[in-house]
Amino acid sequence: MFKKWFKKLMAIDKRVLLVVALLIGVALSFGTVKTMAYLDSPNFCQNCHTMKNVHASFVDSTHSELQCNDCHLPHESEVGKLFFKGRAGMTHIFYNTLGTEDIPDRIYATSRTMRVINQNCADCHASTVTNVSHDSKDNCMSCHQTVPHGADFKDDSFDKPAKSGDLLKIKGGF
Repeated sequence: MFKKWFKKLMAIDKRVLLVVALLIGVALSFGTVKTMAYLDSPNFCQNCHTMKNVHASFVDSTHSELQCNDCHLPHESEVGKLFFKGRAGMTHIFYNTLGTEDIPDRIYATSRTMRVINQNCADCHASTVTNVSHDSKDNCMSCHQTVPHGADFKDDSFDKPAKSGDLLKIKGGF
């Protein structure tokens, strides 16, 4: 059966086969690019009920023009990005399919994800990081936890003024 089908295919003019193969390749490439762009978008990420508040606070943030994966995925290689995305996605699927008592209201970044987020912050804000002392905390989120996701992520200490001497202890940029 396969031989018969292959003989018929080879009997077609090679230019027609080339054009058809080229069109199929373009369609697959376009479809893959569009699919990946959608999978990187905040609109896709907010489909999960645990991400509704996260998305709502992100829309009002100074980083709202970015895609979720600009911050939350590594960018060293496409393979690494896809592997990391798949692993995180499976975690979210796990939380959303195992029963309501196991589903948290919000999924927090793991230590692995925090390392990626911190690296992406430093990469995007390289000039700031090199011009201002930032060696007082473990990561960017220690001080800037509300930047990417707005007021919903502020803790109780956010609006309180620093105590006398605190800025000197943490080397507040001076």
